[in-house]
Amino acid sequence: MDDDDAIARALRINLTVQGYLVTLAADGATALRAAAEWHPDVVVLDLGLPDLDGAEVIAGIRGWSPVPILVLSARTDSGEKVAALDAGADDYVTKPFGMDELLARLRAAVRRAAGTAVPGDPVVRLGELTVDLAAKRVLRGTESVHLTPTEWGILETLAEHRGVLVGQRELLRRVWGPQYEDNTNYLRVYVAQLRRKLEPDPARPRYLITEPGMGYRLDA
Repeated sequence: MDDDDAIARALRINLTVQGYLVTLAADGATALRAAAEWHPDVVVLDLGLPDLDGAEVIAGIRGWSPVPILVLSARTDSGEKVAALDAGADDYVTKPFGMDELLARLRAAVRRAAGTAVPGDPVVRLGELTVDLAAKRVLRGTESVHLTPTEWGILETLAEHRGVLVGQRELLRRVWGPQYEDNTNYLRVYVAQLRRKLEPDPARPRYLITEPGMGYRLDA
């Protein structure tokens, strides 16, 4: 995915020669749809897309998949690199670059992920509810369920790790930031709100499960 047609064509040729099946996307929205549909083994992403910032695309993919993401960009500012890596990118290559170096970094990213990255399904079913991680929305039947950004952040994190305990500190760090890791009262308040919106019986939760003193788990 790159906004420079010449580089995109060169990448496609070189990656095809290396045995990769390549899908190109000209903008961020197309990239998100392609990732959800094809579950790629690796994503090469330019930050300067015409519709979305690359960091938004990274965050959108990271909401449901651990696929390796290699950022390719002309932006050299350290703040841009930090933002991309914090959003979930695995590596950052600055233009201009050597094709051999790029291919080596891509192979390394794929090797690191081999055997550990199991792409998730971007759609999670919770009874009559549908949690669409790619579209960032929750439906009850065909009706949209309104969640605040914080409520969505909690649900997204739990859905990304569905069936697995997510510790309180990890949830707080992911949703609020590292400076809030000890504010467990935030979680109690917002999880209670989520249960009122999502659970058939909030007093007896079926989906948003508390592991006392440890964290939360989404049973899907």
